[in-house]
Amino acid sequence: MAPITASREEFDEIPTVVGIFSAFGLVFTVSLFAWICCQRKSSKSNKTPPYKFVHVLKGVDIYPENLNSKKKFGADDKSEGKNKLVMPKNSLHLDLEKRDLNGNFPKTTPKIQSSSDLENLSPKHFTEREKDSISPDSLKSNMSLSSEEKQEKLGTLFFSLEYNFEKKSFVVNIKEARGLPAMDEQSMTSDPYIKMTILPEKKHKVKTRVLRKTLDPAFDETFTFYGIPYSQIQDLTLHFMILSFDRFSRDDIIGEVIIPLSGIELSEGRMLMNREIIKRNVRKSSGRGELLISLCYQSTTNTLTVVVLKARHLPKSDVSGLSDPYVKVNLYHAKKRISKKKTHVKKCTPNAVFNELFVFDIPCEGLDDISIEFLVLDSDRGSRNEVIGRLTLEASAEGTGGEHWKEICEYPRRQIAKWHMLCDG
Repeated sequence: MAPITASREEFDEIPTVVGIFSAFGLVFTVSLFAWICCQRKSSKSNKTPPYKFVHVLKGVDIYPENLNSKKKFGADDKSEGKNKLVMPKNSLHLDLEKRDLNGNFPKTTPKIQSSSDLENLSPKHFTEREKDSISPDSLKSNMSLSSEEKQEKLGTLFFSLEYNFEKKSFVVNIKEARGLPAMDEQSMTSDPYIKMTILPEKKHKVKTRVLRKTLDPAFDETFTFYGIPYSQIQDLTLHFMILSFDRFSRDDIIGEVIIPLSGIELSEGRMLMNREIIKRNVRKSSGRGELLISLCYQSTTNTLTVVVLKARHLPKSDVSGLSDPYVKVNLYHAKKRISKKKTHVKKCTPNAVFNELFVFDIPCEGLDDISIEFLVLDSDRGSRNEVIGRLTLEASAEGTGGEHWKEICEYPRRQIAKWHMLCDG
């Protein structure tokens, strides 16, 4: 019986030992968890926010410049201490703690830089030569403008141009815009962004992000275009379109800036430039061009055959003097659209040859309540396609439209072609 008693005493001591080890393990686990949380919190506070988004658009290879975690927007020096001293106040700096409840950065009123500030800024940010840079005289002249002239002003766009001979790439940096007009009458502000196109081919189209509620947006976005030889730079033209984002309707056009690159030498390095924003060049309503249409009405099958043949003398849709036209065909019955077709896009031509045939089924006997509409549009990937001209053929149409419709009704099963003048779209 004695050995049995001793074993029971040993078993009674086991829970005490287990409890002691469990307590030490719990204290160690809690301490380790608290240490990990502190480390994560400190790493998040010291972590540099993401650089800037990478533009990925069709036909263009664009990469962000200076991908260095130690660098932030508007800085080109090697150390953070130098960045804090050199960085201008109007440059974009991602400080997440300064954002408001909507995630936007608070608006800061840019200060007018003195001549000494401009001298200190130019050699550090742009060690290369500058062209059309800010001068104290220009600032004085801007301050002395009358109120009427200020109302007509649409602001100033600041940007830089550079050609990288090692990568054979053309680099455009859209820095900022100042003094934009307010497009929202209620808040008296704008939501600006910029679309840029390289003319005349319009292959390279990019746009910046939208900056909310500001009249002095600081974009500081760099676009790199590869595959452009330096010998072709002189033949290109930069077209900047400044717009204000509207969530509920079409975006408002503030103005445009057109920069022909002929005569601009980029062999010596980066060039800082600024241009006044001007009103968009609105085309005149006269001279919309002509469209050659062939129609044939089949009374036996109750079908209407439409052939879009040619277009000529189309007006220019942008500063390049060329359009990318295509034709949209809409069939109406009793003023209600029942069918639609469209041709292929013809690139960079004011005189397009389509030669495309469409067959429409007519839901009624005869062509009394039938009308057909032709819309000539300019294809644009970066924005909404713009209507170049319009043509409507029906029984009540005037001029050549009414005569053409009358002939196909009198002579069914015969293909009849006519040139028609396009009206304002």
